[in-house]
Amino acid sequence: MPKYKMVLEYDGANYRGWQAQKNAKTVQETVINAGQKFLGVPVDIQGAGRTDAGVHALGQAAHLECARAVAPDALRAGLNDNLPETIHVLSVENAAPRFHARHHAVSRSYLYLIAKRRTVFGRRYAWWVPERLDCDAMRQTLGIFEGFHDFVSFADKRMEKGSSTRVKVEGLWLREFDEIIAIRVLGSHFLWKMVRRIIGVTVEAGRGGFTAGDVEQMLLGYSEAPKKHTAPPHGLFLEKVLYEGDELPGIKPPIAVI
Repeated sequence: MPKYKMVLEYDGANYRGWQAQKNAKTVQETVINAGQKFLGVPVDIQGAGRTDAGVHALGQAAHLECARAVAPDALRAGLNDNLPETIHVLSVENAAPRFHARHHAVSRSYLYLIAKRRTVFGRRYAWWVPERLDCDAMRQTLGIFEGFHDFVSFADKRMEKGSSTRVKVEGLWLREFDEIIAIRVLGSHFLWKMVRRIIGVTVEAGRGGFTAGDVEQMLLGYSEAPKKHTAPPHGLFLEKVLYEGDELPGIKPPIAVI
């Protein structure tokens, strides 16, 4: 059957995440419905990564498989014509029969936005932290997470039953803009709520609530502290899914947030 690779952006505020589930409005199900309405045949759509309820995407990758062949540009236009304004297909291209959006991805980057001031227009897309944050302390904290660690303290144990909690984080970066602090986290995969808990602990270190030693202990044994400091979902974006040969773009918050 024909297969297509897609890249989508979406505002996750009113969705229960990417992955289809019973009795919940999800991004995956919404895109499947749009595809079936346009194509008139059943479609299968699989994403490169799960996003939690309320989390956004600047570049979610997915593949679409169906029994009907159509030009990629026509498929992109047809999907967008049947999608709500909160979801937009950025690109569509033909894919090899064995291509799988999740299995063939080599890395995923997430971007988290922290507002330096109370913001009306960015309130849906950035976490306003009223305290002044020490960005040097936050960079030091982010450095602790880099590498291969057991992130059991940073995972939602209800969702990771029987799964390994050892993850390699390939890189973390913090960049300051006039009114926004942007943090990028790059890795091959992430556990449920792991990125949000890394961010929450990093912000608490920026407030002066955690030392580097405190954070190191969270990676050496189980701690409830990260759970208590889980950052809210509305500041998190799945920034880009990388495949062999892809490069990361420069860190740039969405224009609507700045």
